[in-house]
Amino acid sequence: MPEFSGHLSLSATSRADGRTVLAGQSFRAPFHVSKPYWDADAQALLVQVVNPTAGILAGDRLESAIAVGRGAALVVTTPSASRVFKMKAGRAESAQSLAVAAGGWLEVIPEPLVPHRGSRYRQVTRISVEPGGGLFFADVLMPGRVAHGEAWEWESLCLETEVRQGGDLLLRERFEHTGPDLKNLAGFAGSGVGACFANAVLITAQDGADAGWREAVAALHGDGLWLGVSPLRQAGWSIKLVATDGLRLRRGLRETRQILARCFPRLACDARKL
Repeated sequence: MPEFSGHLSLSATSRADGRTVLAGQSFRAPFHVSKPYWDADAQALLVQVVNPTAGILAGDRLESAIAVGRGAALVVTTPSASRVFKMKAGRAESAQSLAVAAGGWLEVIPEPLVPHRGSRYRQVTRISVEPGGGLFFADVLMPGRVAHGEAWEWESLCLETEVRQGGDLLLRERFEHTGPDLKNLAGFAGSGVGACFANAVLITAQDGADAGWREAVAALHGDGLWLGVSPLRQAGWSIKLVATDGLRLRRGLRETRQILARCFPRLACDARKL
């Protein structure tokens, strides 16, 4: 099969009437951008990034850069899971760069990453938010094709995330496990063979510290969902979710966004509207 060197570039800006538009866009397979949708209630532009190929294969190199200008608000999602297929040799890599200007807002909330048996994948995400800008970023991971008996069968998975505000480092994480290693951790935690994970980062222009949202989010913990919220070094929060299955994780993530939207209205955009 051919190897892809995929490229995605999106640049969002605010018009004089306050609406967000894509001032620039370019993409190359396996990326494709659908027609944007303006959500008047959330005052945000919703864009779906589609992968028209079967999924991610050995040797694929994917690069994406998303920039949001002052006063613009952009929500980027995907219509289906990203599948990483079995690899006889080599691995696939993805590099993501997200930048938000002061007064801008960016939400990136894709469907889950699903590593198949024998796959090797590395993803590096670099996030830069200017003071006064806001961001919600979520990585969602499923253990593989559970119905096909392929849970926890990938060979290597590495997810690296770095978040900076005004050049100052707020968060640096590296999630690197083989499938069997993570299976053991999930079993130890009691989350089961179908355990799914979400790692979210929230950076906001407003404090929101006294709004009570953290208590409301923490109250979601239980009934097959493990959830925790931690403040970052200078600004923002890290939100971790573990659930017994994909449906429970989706519900937990959806309820988390609904609670946050009471304080941060941009999160009221329905990411599944398209």
